[in-house]
Amino acid sequence: MNRRHFFKVIGIASVGAMSLNAKETPQNTDSTKPTYKTASIIDIGRCDGCKDLGTPKCVQACQNKNLPNFPNPISNIPYYFPRKIYEDYSKNRDNISRLTPYNWTYIENLILDTPQGQQEVFIPRRCMHCDDPTCQKICPFGVISKDENGAVSIDDTFCFGGAKCRDVCPWGIPQRQAGVGIYLKIAPKLAGGGAMYKCDSCADLLAKNQAPACETSCPKGAITFGKRDEIFKKSQEIAESYKQKAQMQGTYIYGDTQNGGTSTLYVSPIPFEILDNALNQKYSFTKEKPQKVGIPHLNLEVKNFVSSDSALIKSVLLAPVVGAIAGGIAIAKSNKGDKNAK
Repeated sequence: MNRRHFFKVIGIASVGAMSLNAKETPQNTDSTKPTYKTASIIDIGRCDGCKDLGTPKCVQACQNKNLPNFPNPISNIPYYFPRKIYEDYSKNRDNISRLTPYNWTYIENLILDTPQGQQEVFIPRRCMHCDDPTCQKICPFGVISKDENGAVSIDDTFCFGGAKCRDVCPWGIPQRQAGVGIYLKIAPKLAGGGAMYKCDSCADLLAKNQAPACETSCPKGAITFGKRDEIFKKSQEIAESYKQKAQMQGTYIYGDTQNGGTSTLYVSPIPFEILDNALNQKYSFTKEKPQKVGIPHLNLEVKNFVSSDSALIKSVLLAPVVGAIAGGIAIAKSNKGDKNAK
């Protein structure tokens, strides 16, 4: 889509889009918890980080599977107006120590001091796929979706890279790559910042009832996808078993209540209070700065502040320009879908 055609679409859509954006969508106002088909367990007690390999198998499998989806930026990347900066990971694509636009999952390695002595743990980190995604609610252009399997995905084709999704994500999961995306065709010097990227839970495979790449590649069976109710039941059973063996008070399951609930459940043989403390010490996390870019925390108290702050949503979604562009994107996506269907 060229610039002239896009602005023509915006002109057609602006009135309708603004009136639509003036009202919160059903997903923003529905207080009932939706039921999705799929969820996953990440069993920290099983993961050994593939420490004998240069790259953990789940990380490698994720990269291999998503290679066609990774960004290829232009060589002369414009700055984020008015600041003379931009986020470019294209020259460091092999970095697997954190989340990047080219690395959608990584293994966190922690050395813990426990009553039983020092223990080493490995924690696969990726998108939590929240039940009520803050990223989806705040995206002013409607390019983030959650499908019936519970997978939360970003359509990078129409993403402007404003990074509001990362700002409101409790774990700061989406990562931005400059020099790609629709903003280059619309207003590269005045709007946008690239496109956002993150784990999409291999949504295309889940739609075919196939297991995601991280699960099929794991030699220890540390990652399991399945029917949501069965996964929740199994995770509770594993967590209770770990708690009995550890004989320590604490939390042994993570992701079931955080941010209102997620489709990713971690279980651990060591309480998450200890894991969170070790992570804070490793990276010098504080209350003011609870995490670093691409390195999510494990805080036990995670509230969905977008759900409780409707003013924040409205301040973004009611902007006239946002409404017009969002309407244009909706029409463009619809046209794209019609062409693909032919």
